[in-house]
Amino acid sequence: MAAYIARRLLLMIPTILGILFISFVIVQFAPGGPVERVLAQLQGLDSGANSRFSGGGNDLGAAAQSQAMESRYRGAQGLDPKFIAELEKQFGFDKPAWERFALMIGNYARFDFGKSYFRDTPVLQLIRDKLPVSISLGLWMTLLSYAISIPLGIRKAVKDGSRFDTWTSAVVIVGYAIPSFLFAILLIVLFAGGSFWQIFPLRGLTSEGFSDMPWPQKIADYFWHIILPVTSMAIGAFATATFLTKNSFLDEIRKQYVQTARMKGLTENQVLYGHVFRNAMLIVIAGFPGAFIHAFFTGSLLIESIFSLDGLGLLSFESIVNRDYPVVFANLYIFSLLGLVVNLLSDLTYTWIDPRIDFETREV
Repeated sequence: MAAYIARRLLLMIPTILGILFISFVIVQFAPGGPVERVLAQLQGLDSGANSRFSGGGNDLGAAAQSQAMESRYRGAQGLDPKFIAELEKQFGFDKPAWERFALMIGNYARFDFGKSYFRDTPVLQLIRDKLPVSISLGLWMTLLSYAISIPLGIRKAVKDGSRFDTWTSAVVIVGYAIPSFLFAILLIVLFAGGSFWQIFPLRGLTSEGFSDMPWPQKIADYFWHIILPVTSMAIGAFATATFLTKNSFLDEIRKQYVQTARMKGLTENQVLYGHVFRNAMLIVIAGFPGAFIHAFFTGSLLIESIFSLDGLGLLSFESIVNRDYPVVFANLYIFSLLGLVVNLLSDLTYTWIDPRIDFETREV
């Protein structure tokens, strides 16, 4: 197992490099950028402000350089080429692309992500500030969905074809079909001061004065705030895990060893949880990392916006829109690395549940 873990860890290096390289190349050809964003802001200023950056119009060399700058950047008309060159140096675009990529890889190896272009804050500090919101949403949504889906899937497998199986399938499919943001709006209308009751808060993860509350009140206040967003995210996550659990148990229940266990006089619960459960849950566990990563990093953007929660999803979206490349690439690097580590932990969980599985005998 040690050799398998070492191989997986070594394979993470070229995987991360490949992800960053492809993303970096795409960004080079994407329209817009931080320099153009600053230039667009400057074009919205008054004429006096613009006049400060113009000059040298009678010099042919400066005119040629200005024309070249204008061809590279939209919104550069009338601005001093030296000013634009200073902007390029500030954002690091005065270096060739290969050098910028090499510097980024070297810094990321030390977890040095630099500063945000437009927030004047270290990127790592930004991510650290937004992390509690995303952890709260992703963790509780995943735990809630699995805590309901697994028992429900087992029950549906035992009652396969019954009325219970039919109507629960209909409920789960309808919940899966409703987008999480629509369900969030419905919950707000019903329970957050919409047209009916005002039971739950609409903004933030905690109330004002949270730091001065006693710890039991802090716990209650925290769960009071996350009930609606977590419920909104979890409603669509039941379907996959529920039907996966049901089908896994159905496949195992029909195998010969289950019939043998029943012939030995074991009760149905002993057969189900003593023999079937371990084998059937392997495929369910395999889907856990993907579900967690999806909820943690990508599934909460709209929910964060609707409930005014400042998390990683909203930070990533705003950084992409604003072309804040240090934040974009830092999020990509951390998310990809964490995803690879979680997948490795999933494989190790396989061996913990079923020691018969040996990953060292297979090629990575």
